[in-house]
Amino acid sequence: MSIISKDIQKAISLLTNEELVAIPTETVYGLAGNIFSEKAIKKIFETKKRPSFNPLIVHISSINDLTKVVSYLPEKAKILAQHFWPGSMTLVLPKKETIPDLITAGKSTVGVRVPNHPVALELLQKLSFPLAAPSANPFNSISPTKPEHVENYFKNDIKMVLDGGNCLKGIESTIIGFENEEPVIYRLGSLTIEEIQDVVGDVIVKNEKEENPDAPGMLKKHYSPKTKTVFTDNISDEIKKYFPKKIGILSFSDTFKTNDVVHEIILTDNFDMNIAASKLYSALHELDHLELDVIIAEKVPNIGLGKSINDRLKRASS
Repeated sequence: MSIISKDIQKAISLLTNEELVAIPTETVYGLAGNIFSEKAIKKIFETKKRPSFNPLIVHISSINDLTKVVSYLPEKAKILAQHFWPGSMTLVLPKKETIPDLITAGKSTVGVRVPNHPVALELLQKLSFPLAAPSANPFNSISPTKPEHVENYFKNDIKMVLDGGNCLKGIESTIIGFENEEPVIYRLGSLTIEEIQDVVGDVIVKNEKEENPDAPGMLKKHYSPKTKTVFTDNISDEIKKYFPKKIGILSFSDTFKTNDVVHEIILTDNFDMNIAASKLYSALHELDHLELDVIIAEKVPNIGLGKSINDRLKRASS
């Protein structure tokens, strides 16, 4: 029996009763629970098999709710929030004492964002509490961009996936923290570095930290298929290396299909990075279910969203 449903009142009831609901956002589906329910937050970590040192992101309905979650807002954080929310940006800010340490992995900061999805916003507006919502997948697995992805992962573990269709962006939010009042990118995501710099000037990137990470997505291995995955800028050479194994190809815009390749997915036929990003996780899910010996993924042009796509593919192959 499917747990996928469009019934937002059912989602509200479950969340109010400290259950988990997978919710849609414009980036990926999130596994959501009441931030003030210890039971719900513990269940998020247990269901995902997520280590407790990896903090969660809090989702709010509007910038007006920010003061309920954070104790201090740097000037450039305010500018970014006004410019990009609702949207695919998470800000890491000093938390209010009311935010449980379990959510922040004991840190004095909390990641928070306003998602840009009509179903998620309607849900958040109707709830009396914010939601913690990391991606709705087991820890280190491929993030879900369709309700069916979540159901395949958790159909025996959660009671509902709130159906909001396919995720438009397809890559997680960009996470920005602040050091000495200046923005620092902790995770590359659907909001590009260039877009951020257009608003607040130069930013630095610190997006790798194996121990005590400042934000989700900083670990070396993440977003990974079960199938061995190779990340390369020369697919033809890798095909020769792995022949005669069962090979799947994930390419940016060119075809590499030969008799040696079982299946190929091309992310875009017109060099559109937005389309490539939106298809990335769905393509990895599809390839991962074909019982291949290896997935060979092509490095995309390292500009704009390409930096975020390459970041995901690099971590998937680690």
